[in-house]
Amino acid sequence: MKHYGFSGYESDAISFDWGFIKEARDMYIARLNGIYERNMGNSGVSSIIGTASLANDAKGVIVTPEEGGDPVTYTAKNILIATGGYPWFPEGEGIREHAISSDGFFELEELPGHSVVVGAGYIAVELAGVLQALGSETNLVIRKEKALREFDEIVADALDDEMQRQGITIVRNTNGVKSITLDEDESKTVHLNNGEVIEGVDSVIMAAGRKPLVGPLNLDGAGIEQRKGGYIAVNDFSETNVKGVYALGDVCGNTELTPMAIAAGRRLADRLFGGPDYAGVKVSYDNVPTVVFSHPPIGTIGMTEKEAIEKYGEDKVKVYRSKFANLYYGPWQVDPDDKPKTAMKLICAGEEELVVGLHVIGMGADEMLQGFGIAIKMGATKADFDSCIALHPTAAEEFVTMFPWGLSKQVTGAKVSPLNGADAPEPKL
Repeated sequence: MKHYGFSGYESDAISFDWGFIKEARDMYIARLNGIYERNMGNSGVSSIIGTASLANDAKGVIVTPEEGGDPVTYTAKNILIATGGYPWFPEGEGIREHAISSDGFFELEELPGHSVVVGAGYIAVELAGVLQALGSETNLVIRKEKALREFDEIVADALDDEMQRQGITIVRNTNGVKSITLDEDESKTVHLNNGEVIEGVDSVIMAAGRKPLVGPLNLDGAGIEQRKGGYIAVNDFSETNVKGVYALGDVCGNTELTPMAIAAGRRLADRLFGGPDYAGVKVSYDNVPTVVFSHPPIGTIGMTEKEAIEKYGEDKVKVYRSKFANLYYGPWQVDPDDKPKTAMKLICAGEEELVVGLHVIGMGADEMLQGFGIAIKMGATKADFDSCIALHPTAAEEFVTMFPWGLSKQVTGAKVSPLNGADAPEPKL
Protein backbone atom coordinates (compact mmCIF):
# COMPACT_ATOMS: atom_id res chain seq x y z
CA MET A 1 0.00 0.00 0.00
CA LYS A 2 3.01 2.32 0.14
CA HIS A 3 2.41 3.16 -3.51
CA TYR A 4 -0.91 4.70 -2.46
CA GLY A 5 0.48 6.87 0.32
CA PHE A 6 0.11 4.55 3.32
CA SER A 7 2.98 3.93 5.74
CA GLY A 8 3.70 2.77 9.29
CA TYR A 9 2.83 -0.90 8.93
CA GLU A 10 5.99 -1.97 10.73
CA SER A 11 4.94 -0.09 13.88
CA ASP A 12 1.14 -0.39 13.55
CA ALA A 13 1.03 3.42 13.49
CA ILE A 14 -0.51 3.49 10.02
CA SER A 15 -0.77 6.90 8.39
CA PHE A 16 -1.90 8.24 5.03
CA ASP A 17 -0.15 10.93 2.98
CA TRP A 18 -2.68 12.73 0.77
CA GLY A 19 0.03 14.79 -0.91
CA PHE A 20 1.89 11.63 -1.93
CA ILE A 21 -1.05 10.02 -3.70
CA LYS A 22 -2.12 13.33 -5.27
CA GLU A 23 1.34 13.84 -6.76
CA ALA A 24 1.49 10.22 -7.94
CA ARG A 25 -1.96 10.49 -9.47
CA ASP A 26 -1.13 13.78 -11.23
CA MET A 27 2.07 12.29 -12.65
CA TYR A 28 0.16 9.25 -13.89
CA ILE A 29 -2.50 11.38 -15.62
CA ALA A 30 0.20 13.54 -17.24
CA ARG A 31 1.89 10.36 -18.49
CA LEU A 32 -1.41 9.08 -19.93
CA ASN A 33 -2.04 12.41 -21.65
CA GLY A 34 1.39 12.20 -23.23
CA ILE A 35 0.74 8.66 -24.45
CA TYR A 36 -2.55 9.66 -26.06
CA GLU A 37 -0.99 12.70 -27.69
CA ARG A 38 1.83 10.60 -29.15
CA ASN A 39 -0.60 7.93 -30.34
CA MET A 40 -2.67 10.55 -32.14
CA GLY A 41 0.43 12.07 -33.70
CA ASN A 42 1.66 8.66 -34.83
CA SER A 43 -1.76 8.05 -36.40
CA GLY A 44 -1.57 11.28 -38.38
CA VAL A 45 -4.09 13.19 -36.27
CA SER A 46 -3.51 16.95 -35.95
CA SER A 47 -4.38 18.55 -32.61
CA ILE A 48 -5.81 22.06 -32.78
CA ILE A 49 -6.00 23.69 -29.35
CA GLY A 50 -8.65 26.35 -28.89
CA THR A 51 -12.34 27.13 -28.41
CA ALA A 52 -14.51 25.79 -31.21
CA SER A 53 -17.94 26.72 -32.49
CA LEU A 54 -19.91 25.70 -35.54
CA ALA A 55 -20.23 28.17 -38.36
CA ASN A 56 -23.74 29.23 -39.33
CA ASP A 57 -25.54 26.48 -41.21
CA ALA A 58 -22.73 24.12 -40.08
CA LYS A 59 -20.49 25.06 -43.00
CA GLY A 60 -17.38 24.53 -40.91
CA VAL A 61 -15.83 24.79 -37.45
CA ILE A 62 -14.48 28.13 -36.22
CA VAL A 63 -11.60 27.80 -33.74
CA THR A 64 -10.24 30.63 -31.62
CA PRO A 65 -6.64 29.58 -30.85
CA GLU A 66 -5.80 29.11 -27.17
CA GLU A 67 -2.55 31.06 -27.55
CA GLY A 68 -4.41 33.99 -29.12
CA GLY A 69 -4.80 35.25 -32.66
CA ASP A 70 -7.60 35.44 -35.17
CA PRO A 71 -10.21 32.68 -35.39
CA VAL A 72 -9.58 30.04 -38.05
CA THR A 73 -12.32 28.23 -39.96
CA TYR A 74 -11.89 24.54 -40.80
CA THR A 75 -14.14 22.65 -43.17
CA ALA A 76 -14.64 18.92 -43.49
CA LYS A 77 -17.00 16.37 -44.98
CA ASN A 78 -17.75 15.00 -41.51
CA ILE A 79 -17.92 16.93 -38.23
CA LEU A 80 -18.18 15.12 -34.89
CA ILE A 81 -19.26 16.82 -31.67
CA ALA A 82 -17.96 15.01 -28.58
CA THR A 83 -17.51 17.82 -26.06
CA GLY A 84 -18.86 15.86 -23.09
CA GLY A 85 -20.39 17.49 -20.05
CA TYR A 86 -19.50 19.69 -17.10
CA PRO A 87 -20.42 19.63 -13.38
CA TRP A 88 -23.59 21.53 -12.55
CA PHE A 89 -23.90 23.88 -9.56
CA PRO A 90 -27.34 24.69 -8.14
CA GLU A 91 -28.28 28.29 -7.58
CA GLY A 92 -27.84 29.63 -4.06
CA GLU A 93 -25.89 32.15 -2.02
CA GLY A 94 -22.23 31.21 -1.66
CA ILE A 95 -22.53 27.84 -3.40
CA ARG A 96 -20.24 28.59 -6.32
CA GLU A 97 -17.87 30.60 -4.13
CA HIS A 98 -17.45 28.06 -1.32
CA ALA A 99 -17.94 24.66 -2.97
CA ILE A 100 -15.90 22.69 -5.48
CA SER A 101 -17.10 20.37 -8.20
CA SER A 102 -16.36 16.67 -8.49
CA ASP A 103 -13.58 17.70 -10.89
CA GLY A 104 -12.10 19.90 -8.19
CA PHE A 105 -11.78 16.91 -5.87
CA PHE A 106 -8.56 16.00 -7.66
CA GLU A 107 -7.13 19.45 -6.98
CA LEU A 108 -7.44 19.26 -3.19
CA GLU A 109 -3.99 19.70 -1.66
CA GLU A 110 -4.84 17.95 1.60
CA LEU A 111 -7.44 15.58 3.02
CA PRO A 112 -10.34 17.61 4.46
CA GLY A 113 -11.08 16.96 8.12
CA HIS A 114 -14.82 17.33 7.55
CA SER A 115 -16.34 16.87 4.10
CA VAL A 116 -19.83 17.37 2.71
CA VAL A 117 -20.64 15.64 -0.56
CA VAL A 118 -23.84 16.78 -2.26
CA GLY A 119 -25.54 14.39 -4.66
CA ALA A 120 -27.21 11.00 -4.97
CA GLY A 121 -25.54 9.60 -8.09
CA TYR A 122 -22.57 7.36 -8.61
CA ILE A 123 -19.97 10.16 -8.46
CA ALA A 124 -21.32 11.34 -5.11
CA VAL A 125 -21.30 7.92 -3.45
CA GLU A 126 -17.85 7.14 -4.85
CA LEU A 127 -16.31 10.34 -3.48
CA ALA A 128 -18.09 9.97 -0.13
CA GLY A 129 -16.73 6.43 0.19
CA VAL A 130 -13.16 7.50 -0.60
CA LEU A 131 -13.20 10.42 1.83
CA GLN A 132 -14.69 8.41 4.69
CA ALA A 133 -12.29 5.50 4.15
CA LEU A 134 -9.29 7.85 4.31
CA GLY A 135 -10.40 9.41 7.57
CA SER A 136 -12.47 12.46 6.66
CA GLU A 137 -15.70 12.92 8.62
CA THR A 138 -18.18 12.73 5.75
CA ASN A 139 -21.77 13.85 5.25
CA LEU A 140 -23.64 12.77 2.13
CA VAL A 141 -26.42 15.24 1.38
CA ILE A 142 -29.22 13.88 -0.80
CA ARG A 143 -32.42 15.49 -2.00
CA LYS A 144 -34.69 12.52 -1.30
CA GLU A 145 -34.64 9.37 0.82
CA LYS A 146 -31.62 7.49 -0.54
CA ALA A 147 -28.85 7.55 -3.13
CA LEU A 148 -28.80 5.69 -6.46
CA ARG A 149 -32.59 5.77 -6.71
CA GLU A 150 -32.52 4.69 -10.37
CA PHE A 151 -30.65 1.49 -9.51
CA ASP A 152 -32.30 -1.74 -8.43
CA GLU A 153 -33.43 -1.56 -4.82
CA ILE A 154 -31.24 -4.48 -3.70
CA VAL A 155 -28.02 -2.56 -4.45
CA ALA A 156 -29.34 0.86 -3.44
CA ASP A 157 -30.55 -0.45 -0.07
CA ALA A 158 -27.40 -2.51 0.54
CA LEU A 159 -25.18 0.49 -0.21
CA ASP A 160 -27.26 2.68 2.09
CA ASP A 161 -26.76 0.21 4.94
CA GLU A 162 -23.05 -0.17 4.24
CA MET A 163 -22.36 3.57 4.03
CA GLN A 164 -23.95 4.02 7.44
CA ARG A 165 -22.02 1.05 8.84
CA GLN A 166 -18.80 2.69 7.65
CA GLY A 167 -19.68 5.93 9.43
CA ILE A 168 -20.95 8.15 6.60
CA THR A 169 -23.71 10.46 7.82
CA ILE A 170 -26.50 10.47 5.23
CA VAL A 171 -28.57 13.65 5.38
CA ARG A 172 -31.86 12.77 3.73
CA ASN A 173 -34.87 14.55 2.24
CA THR A 174 -33.07 17.89 2.12
CA ASN A 175 -34.30 19.08 -1.29
CA GLY A 176 -30.73 20.23 -1.85
CA VAL A 177 -28.42 22.97 -0.65
CA LYS A 178 -29.83 26.45 -0.05
CA SER A 179 -26.62 28.35 0.69
CA ILE A 180 -23.06 28.07 2.00
CA THR A 181 -21.48 30.64 4.29
CA LEU A 182 -17.83 31.11 5.24
CA ASP A 183 -17.12 31.38 8.95
CA GLU A 184 -14.41 33.41 10.71
CA ASP A 185 -12.21 30.33 11.16
CA GLU A 186 -12.40 29.66 7.38
CA SER A 187 -14.70 26.68 7.89
CA LYS A 188 -18.00 26.54 6.04
CA THR A 189 -21.61 26.22 7.14
CA VAL A 190 -23.97 24.43 4.77
CA HIS A 191 -27.63 25.48 4.91
CA LEU A 192 -30.09 22.98 3.43
CA ASN A 193 -33.51 23.65 1.95
CA ASN A 194 -35.23 21.59 4.66
CA GLY A 195 -33.83 23.85 7.36
CA GLU A 196 -30.98 21.62 8.53
CA VAL A 197 -27.51 23.10 8.98
CA ILE A 198 -24.09 21.41 8.82
CA GLU A 199 -21.33 23.36 10.55
CA GLY A 200 -17.54 23.19 10.69
CA VAL A 201 -17.08 21.92 7.14
CA ASP A 202 -13.67 22.03 5.48
CA SER A 203 -14.73 21.06 1.96
CA VAL A 204 -18.08 21.01 0.15
CA ILE A 205 -18.10 18.91 -3.02
CA MET A 206 -21.01 19.39 -5.41
CA ALA A 207 -21.80 16.19 -7.31
CA ALA A 208 -25.42 16.99 -7.99
CA GLY A 209 -25.33 16.31 -11.72
CA ARG A 210 -23.77 17.29 -15.01
CA LYS A 211 -24.94 19.19 -18.08
CA PRO A 212 -23.90 18.91 -21.74
CA LEU A 213 -21.06 21.24 -22.76
CA VAL A 214 -22.81 22.97 -25.66
CA GLY A 215 -22.64 26.65 -24.70
CA PRO A 216 -19.86 27.78 -27.09
CA LEU A 217 -20.95 25.61 -30.04
CA ASN A 218 -23.47 27.93 -31.78
CA LEU A 219 -25.92 25.05 -32.21
CA ASP A 220 -28.82 27.37 -33.01
CA GLY A 221 -26.87 29.13 -35.75
CA ALA A 222 -25.81 25.77 -37.17
CA GLY A 223 -29.41 24.57 -37.14
CA ILE A 224 -28.73 21.58 -34.89
CA GLU A 225 -31.66 20.40 -32.84
CA GLN A 226 -31.47 19.86 -29.10
CA ARG A 227 -33.72 18.00 -26.72
CA LYS A 228 -34.69 18.53 -23.09
CA GLY A 229 -31.73 19.47 -20.92
CA GLY A 230 -29.77 20.95 -23.82
CA TYR A 231 -28.58 17.57 -25.10
CA ILE A 232 -27.92 17.25 -28.82
CA ALA A 233 -30.61 15.19 -30.54
CA VAL A 234 -29.23 12.25 -32.55
CA ASN A 235 -30.62 9.09 -34.12
CA ASP A 236 -29.37 5.52 -33.62
CA PHE A 237 -26.43 6.26 -35.93
CA SER A 238 -25.13 9.31 -33.99
CA GLU A 239 -26.45 11.59 -36.76
CA THR A 240 -27.83 15.02 -35.94
CA ASN A 241 -30.54 16.59 -38.07
CA VAL A 242 -27.82 18.36 -40.12
CA LYS A 243 -26.18 16.19 -42.76
CA GLY A 244 -22.51 15.52 -42.08
CA VAL A 245 -22.68 16.58 -38.42
CA TYR A 246 -22.54 13.83 -35.80
CA ALA A 247 -22.56 13.79 -32.00
CA LEU A 248 -21.91 11.16 -29.36
CA GLY A 249 -21.08 10.71 -25.69
CA ASP A 250 -22.27 12.78 -22.74
CA VAL A 251 -23.23 15.69 -24.97
CA CYS A 252 -26.12 13.51 -26.21
CA GLY A 253 -27.15 12.14 -22.81
CA ASN A 254 -27.41 8.51 -23.94
CA THR A 255 -25.83 6.33 -21.23
CA GLU A 256 -23.20 8.79 -19.97
CA LEU A 257 -20.23 6.45 -19.59
CA THR A 258 -16.78 6.78 -21.17
CA PRO A 259 -16.71 3.22 -22.61
CA MET A 260 -20.14 3.85 -24.13
CA ALA A 261 -18.84 6.93 -25.94
CA ILE A 262 -15.78 4.98 -27.14
CA ALA A 263 -18.01 2.21 -28.49
CA ALA A 264 -20.24 4.73 -30.27
CA GLY A 265 -17.18 6.44 -31.77
CA ARG A 266 -15.77 3.16 -33.03
CA ARG A 267 -19.04 2.21 -34.69
CA LEU A 268 -19.36 5.65 -36.28
CA ALA A 269 -15.81 5.38 -37.68
CA ASP A 270 -16.56 1.87 -38.97
CA ARG A 271 -19.65 3.09 -40.77
CA LEU A 272 -18.05 6.20 -42.28
CA PHE A 273 -14.75 4.66 -43.33
CA GLY A 274 -15.07 0.87 -43.14
CA GLY A 275 -16.62 0.21 -46.52
CA PRO A 276 -19.80 -1.66 -47.51
CA ASP A 277 -19.48 -4.33 -44.82
CA TYR A 278 -20.08 -1.68 -42.17
CA ALA A 279 -22.76 0.36 -43.91
CA GLY A 280 -25.47 -0.26 -41.32
CA VAL A 281 -23.53 -0.78 -38.10
CA LYS A 282 -24.48 1.10 -34.96
CA VAL A 283 -23.82 0.86 -31.24
CA SER A 284 -26.39 -0.74 -28.93
CA TYR A 285 -27.52 1.14 -25.84
CA ASP A 286 -29.30 -1.94 -24.49
CA ASN A 287 -27.83 -4.06 -21.70
CA VAL A 288 -24.89 -1.77 -21.01
CA PRO A 289 -22.85 -3.04 -18.05
CA THR A 290 -22.26 -0.36 -15.44
CA VAL A 291 -20.00 -0.29 -12.41
CA VAL A 292 -20.12 2.11 -9.46
CA PHE A 293 -16.86 2.27 -7.52
CA SER A 294 -18.60 2.79 -4.23
CA HIS A 295 -17.48 1.06 -1.00
CA PRO A 296 -18.21 -1.78 -1.74
CA PRO A 297 -18.46 -1.63 -5.54
CA ILE A 298 -21.66 -2.20 -7.53
CA GLY A 299 -22.12 -3.97 -10.85
CA THR A 300 -25.35 -3.83 -12.80
CA ILE A 301 -26.67 -4.67 -16.25
CA GLY A 302 -30.14 -4.73 -17.74
CA MET A 303 -33.47 -3.93 -16.12
CA THR A 304 -34.28 -3.32 -12.51
CA GLU A 305 -37.01 -5.48 -10.98
CA LYS A 306 -39.42 -2.56 -11.19
CA GLU A 307 -38.65 -1.95 -14.86
CA ALA A 308 -39.04 -5.63 -15.73
CA ILE A 309 -42.43 -5.84 -14.03
CA GLU A 310 -43.60 -2.68 -15.79
CA LYS A 311 -42.56 -4.08 -19.18
CA TYR A 312 -43.51 -7.74 -18.91
CA GLY A 313 -46.03 -7.93 -16.08
CA GLU A 314 -45.48 -9.25 -12.57
CA ASP A 315 -46.68 -12.76 -13.44
CA LYS A 316 -44.06 -13.03 -16.23
CA VAL A 317 -41.08 -12.05 -14.05
CA LYS A 318 -39.17 -14.32 -11.68
CA VAL A 319 -36.56 -12.89 -9.33
CA TYR A 320 -33.68 -14.71 -7.62
CA ARG A 321 -31.92 -13.07 -4.67
CA SER A 322 -29.02 -13.80 -2.37
CA LYS A 323 -27.27 -11.93 0.43
CA PHE A 324 -24.20 -13.22 2.26
CA ALA A 325 -20.83 -12.35 3.76
CA ASN A 326 -18.02 -12.98 1.29
CA LEU A 327 -15.80 -15.93 2.26
CA TYR A 328 -12.90 -13.48 2.37
CA TYR A 329 -14.28 -12.32 5.70
CA GLY A 330 -14.70 -15.87 7.07
CA PRO A 331 -11.66 -15.77 9.42
CA TRP A 332 -12.58 -12.37 10.83
CA GLN A 333 -13.38 -12.70 14.52
CA VAL A 334 -16.21 -10.17 14.50
CA ASP A 335 -19.96 -10.32 14.84
CA PRO A 336 -21.48 -11.66 11.58
CA ASP A 337 -23.61 -8.52 11.29
CA ASP A 338 -20.43 -6.44 11.17
CA LYS A 339 -19.01 -8.29 8.17
CA PRO A 340 -19.49 -6.46 4.84
CA LYS A 341 -22.24 -8.10 2.82
CA THR A 342 -22.59 -9.10 -0.81
CA ALA A 343 -26.08 -8.84 -2.32
CA MET A 344 -27.10 -10.28 -5.70
CA LYS A 345 -30.21 -10.38 -7.84
CA LEU A 346 -31.09 -12.14 -11.08
CA ILE A 347 -34.22 -10.91 -12.86
CA CYS A 348 -35.70 -13.33 -15.38
CA ALA A 349 -38.65 -12.94 -17.74
CA GLY A 350 -40.79 -15.22 -19.88
CA GLU A 351 -41.27 -18.97 -19.99
CA GLU A 352 -37.60 -19.52 -20.85
CA GLU A 353 -36.53 -17.30 -17.92
CA LEU A 354 -34.38 -15.02 -20.04
CA VAL A 355 -32.05 -13.06 -17.76
CA VAL A 356 -33.08 -9.43 -18.29
CA GLY A 357 -31.31 -7.94 -15.27
CA LEU A 358 -28.32 -8.74 -13.07
CA HIS A 359 -27.32 -6.66 -10.06
CA VAL A 360 -24.57 -7.16 -7.48
CA ILE A 361 -22.93 -5.17 -4.69
CA GLY A 362 -19.92 -6.46 -2.79
CA MET A 363 -16.26 -7.32 -3.06
CA GLY A 364 -15.27 -8.06 -6.66
CA ALA A 365 -18.58 -6.91 -8.16
CA ASP A 366 -16.73 -4.68 -10.62
CA GLU A 367 -14.54 -7.50 -11.95
CA MET A 368 -17.22 -10.19 -12.13
CA LEU A 369 -19.68 -8.09 -14.10
CA GLN A 370 -17.76 -8.03 -17.38
CA GLY A 371 -18.10 -11.77 -17.94
CA PHE A 372 -21.74 -11.90 -16.92
CA GLY A 373 -22.33 -8.91 -19.19
CA ILE A 374 -21.23 -10.95 -22.20
CA ALA A 375 -23.60 -13.77 -21.24
CA ILE A 376 -26.57 -11.42 -20.93
CA LYS A 377 -25.76 -9.66 -24.20
CA MET A 378 -25.86 -13.12 -25.82
CA GLY A 379 -29.29 -13.94 -24.38
CA ALA A 380 -28.46 -16.23 -21.45
CA THR A 381 -31.27 -17.88 -19.52
CA LYS A 382 -31.41 -19.02 -15.89
CA ALA A 383 -30.82 -22.57 -17.20
CA ASP A 384 -27.65 -21.34 -18.93
CA PHE A 385 -26.43 -19.86 -15.65
CA ASP A 386 -27.24 -23.11 -13.82
CA SER A 387 -25.36 -25.13 -16.45
CA CYS A 388 -22.08 -23.32 -15.72
CA ILE A 389 -19.82 -25.01 -13.17
CA ALA A 390 -19.16 -22.83 -10.12
CA LEU A 391 -15.72 -21.45 -9.28
CA HIS A 392 -15.18 -22.08 -5.59
CA PRO A 393 -14.48 -20.23 -3.39
CA THR A 394 -15.64 -17.04 -5.11
CA ALA A 395 -18.55 -14.67 -4.74
CA ALA A 396 -19.34 -14.98 -8.46
CA GLU A 397 -20.29 -18.65 -8.03
CA GLU A 398 -23.46 -17.52 -6.28
CA PHE A 399 -24.89 -16.38 -9.61
CA VAL A 400 -24.58 -19.90 -11.10
CA THR A 401 -25.82 -21.71 -7.97
CA MET A 402 -28.62 -19.34 -7.02
CA PHE A 403 -31.55 -21.05 -5.29
CA PRO A 404 -33.63 -22.71 -6.55
CA TRP A 405 -30.99 -24.26 -8.79
CA GLY A 406 -31.70 -26.51 -11.77
CA LEU A 407 -35.49 -26.17 -11.75
CA SER A 408 -35.83 -23.69 -14.61
CA LYS A 409 -37.19 -24.76 -17.97
CA GLN A 410 -34.31 -26.27 -19.94
CA VAL A 411 -34.14 -23.60 -22.62
CA THR A 412 -30.89 -21.97 -23.70
CA GLY A 413 -30.23 -18.60 -25.21
CA ALA A 414 -27.02 -19.88 -26.79
CA LYS A 415 -26.48 -20.60 -30.47
CA VAL A 416 -24.86 -23.87 -29.38
CA SER A 417 -26.59 -25.28 -26.30
CA PRO A 418 -24.48 -25.82 -23.16
CA LEU A 419 -27.33 -27.64 -21.40
CA ASN A 420 -27.46 -31.20 -20.13
CA GLY A 421 -23.88 -32.19 -20.96
CA ALA A 422 -23.97 -31.02 -24.59
CA ASP A 423 -20.73 -31.07 -26.58
CA ALA A 424 -18.66 -27.89 -26.56
CA PRO A 425 -18.95 -25.63 -29.62
CA GLU A 426 -16.44 -26.03 -32.43
CA PRO A 427 -15.17 -23.30 -34.79
CA LYS A 428 -15.83 -23.39 -38.50
CA LEU A 429 -12.59 -24.23 -40.24
